[in-house]
Amino acid sequence: MRIKAAVLRATDAPYRIEEVELADPGPGEVRVRIVGAGMCHTDLLPRVPEFMAGPPIIPGHEGSGVVEAVGPGVDAVEPGDHVVLSYDSCRSCANCLSSHTAYCDTFFQRNLSGTGLDGSSPVRDGDGRSVAARWFGQSSFATHSVVSARNVVKVDKELPLELLGPLGCGIQTGAGSVIIALGVIAGASIIVFGAGGVGLSAVMAAKVVGAATIVAVDVNPGRLELARELGATHTFDGAQEDLPARLQQLTGGGAQYSLDTTGLPTVITTAVKALRPTGTCGLVGAQQGDLVLGPGDLAVGRNVKGILEGDAVPQLFIPQLIELWRQGRFPFERLIKTFPLDRINEAEQAAVKGEVVKPVLVPAS
Repeated sequence: MRIKAAVLRATDAPYRIEEVELADPGPGEVRVRIVGAGMCHTDLLPRVPEFMAGPPIIPGHEGSGVVEAVGPGVDAVEPGDHVVLSYDSCRSCANCLSSHTAYCDTFFQRNLSGTGLDGSSPVRDGDGRSVAARWFGQSSFATHSVVSARNVVKVDKELPLELLGPLGCGIQTGAGSVIIALGVIAGASIIVFGAGGVGLSAVMAAKVVGAATIVAVDVNPGRLELARELGATHTFDGAQEDLPARLQQLTGGGAQYSLDTTGLPTVITTAVKALRPTGTCGLVGAQQGDLVLGPGDLAVGRNVKGILEGDAVPQLFIPQLIELWRQGRFPFERLIKTFPLDRINEAEQAAVKGEVVKPVLVPAS
């Protein structure tokens, strides 16, 4: 079928809204009419020269929508169902079978190549040329997407579907890092570095689990104010001098947990130094350079843990987050501002400049 999609044609070019041809769903696949698609900093990666996925490509990996058609062998959903789309995984390797689907043996090829494992794509442009459209198994910056049925999460039709897409990645990553991967417990202390969509979701999750000290660190005053409104007990300007010492003093010798969402080596170093002995620092996002730690930074029992997707199984965790939202305990909608799909370039710039925490693109109906 003919659909409209936001196509990135060059790493330094704006998106173009194009009419493209989308293949029918094959075995185990579903076609989803996209209602909303969150924009995440990960969607900037195809702009990085020499990255494994590049133009021409349709990014987008936080989609939500309505199932329109199902391929052979699909019985978990049917046309008319409302769904959230999340990352792809094989569901058959050792990590998938042990409920660590974010660490699937083929995670990077499935999610960050822009194509299927065989290099294929379900989309062709007006000249008949292939356009990468398997970004995180969905490429949801479009009016429609063909995805594997195993990557969809069925949700209540009464929910505001256009707002739910970010639960599939950024919000899931922040909340899951706190609740699942780090296992933050009631009464604990945690420092979150970076108050973007992932970091603020971590702050909200820390409040949900009853952390006693929740510290947000950022250089954007507006983000720090929002962090306080969402549950942070303390905030710090990331450019403040002697930050590790100040954080250690606040937390009585160091926090039990820290979480870096920036990927900046200098920030990660601070996140490690701000821990108490036996504390754990979680790392999410793409690390931007080599990390160098001093000989004593880990010698006292500190730990560093890499985290993908919050170590969450979407079909289990997204319904939990929705229930917390329904109870008024996880107000993720406060992070969102919607944009029409044809204003994608404006939305991207608003995110890059820090003017909007979580843009959500809404295709015209």
